[in-house]
Amino acid sequence: MTRLRELDFLRGIAILLVLLRHSPLINTSNIGWIGVDLFFVLSGYLVSGLLFREYLKFGNIKPKLFLIRRGFKIYPLYYLTYPLYLIPILYAGKLNIPGILSDLTFTQNYLLDWSYANEASWSLAVEEHFYFGFTLVFWLYIKYRPNVNVTATFILCMFLILLFRFFSNRIFPLMYVRNFTMTHLRIDSLLAGVLISYWYHFRITDLQRIFNRYKIFLLLIAGLFLCWVPFKEPTFYEPIKVYGFSLVYISFGIIIIYFVLNPKINQILNKLFTRPVVDIISKIGFCSYSIYLIHRLLIIVCRSLLNGYAFYDILAVKFVLHSATAIIAGMYITKVVESYFLAIRNMVYPSRGINVIQIEAR
Repeated sequence: MTRLRELDFLRGIAILLVLLRHSPLINTSNIGWIGVDLFFVLSGYLVSGLLFREYLKFGNIKPKLFLIRRGFKIYPLYYLTYPLYLIPILYAGKLNIPGILSDLTFTQNYLLDWSYANEASWSLAVEEHFYFGFTLVFWLYIKYRPNVNVTATFILCMFLILLFRFFSNRIFPLMYVRNFTMTHLRIDSLLAGVLISYWYHFRITDLQRIFNRYKIFLLLIAGLFLCWVPFKEPTFYEPIKVYGFSLVYISFGIIIIYFVLNPKINQILNKLFTRPVVDIISKIGFCSYSIYLIHRLLIIVCRSLLNGYAFYDILAVKFVLHSATAIIAGMYITKVVESYFLAIRNMVYPSRGINVIQIEAR
C-alpha cells in the first residue's frame, strides 16, 4: 500500500491539535478541539473511499469482510491499552463496572460524560457507529438502488443534524457534554468526508471543474470559518455546538479537497514548512491512532510523577513532555503491536485485491 504523505500530514496536524487541547499552551485548549473534527472528516473520506473503490471494481461490497478488517485496525490496540487506564482508577478505589462496560461497548458517548477511563475515547465511539452505519446504508443502497440525488440527500442529512443540535442544546442544556459527544449530533463531520469521497470517486471531473473555478474563494471561506476558533471554549458555548461544528467541517472539507486535487501539494508543503518538518509531522500522522489512544494515560503518569517540581509548572515544558512521551510510545505501539495485528488481518482476511493508493483511516 502506497501512503499519501499529504493526508498523513493532515492526520499529524490533527493529533498535534489534540495534544494542544489536553496539554495547552496559553489558550490552545480552545483551538485543539478541532483536531477531532479533522479526524472525523478524514475518516469519513477515507473509510467511504475504501468501500467506493471496492464497489467500482466489483459492482458490490462485502460488508462482513470490510468490518472485520476495520476491526483488526481498531480493536486490538483499543482493548490492549484500555486496562492501563484502569490502573490509576483501581489505585484510587473508584472502579465502576457499568462505566467499564460502556467504554468496552463504545456507548460511552451516550451513557457518560466523555467516557469512564480514557476521556478521549468518546470520539472512537462516534467513528465506530459511523463504520457500521455507513457500511449498512451503502450495502442497502447497492442492493435496492433507490432513485435519489446522493448529494442532495447528504446535504439534507447534515442540515437535519444541525437542527438536532439546536433542539438538543435548547431542550437538554444540562447535558452540555453529551451534546458535544453524542453520535447523532456529531456524525455530520464524517458525512462531509463521505460526500467529498463520493464526488472524488464518482464525479471527479465535476469536482475538479468546480473547485478550480472557485478555489481562491473556497480557501478564503475555509480560513474565515476557522478564524473564530481560538476565542471560545466549545463545551459550554451553545453557538459552537450548534453551527460551529458545521463551520469547522466545511473548512476541513475544503482543505481536504485542495490536498487531494492539487498534484503539487507536497512541494507546497515542503516550501511552507520544509521537507524535514513535513516528514516528521507525516510520520506522527501515520501513528496518530496509537498516539491518540495512549496520550491521556501518559499525561496522567507525568502529572503523578512530576507535580510539585518547578520546571513542570512551565506550560511549554509540560507540553513537550506530554507530547514527546505520547509520540514515542505511539510510534512504538504502531510499529510493534499494530503492525502485528494488521499482518494477521492481511493473511487471514485479505482485501479483495484493490490497489489502494491511500491511507487507512484510524
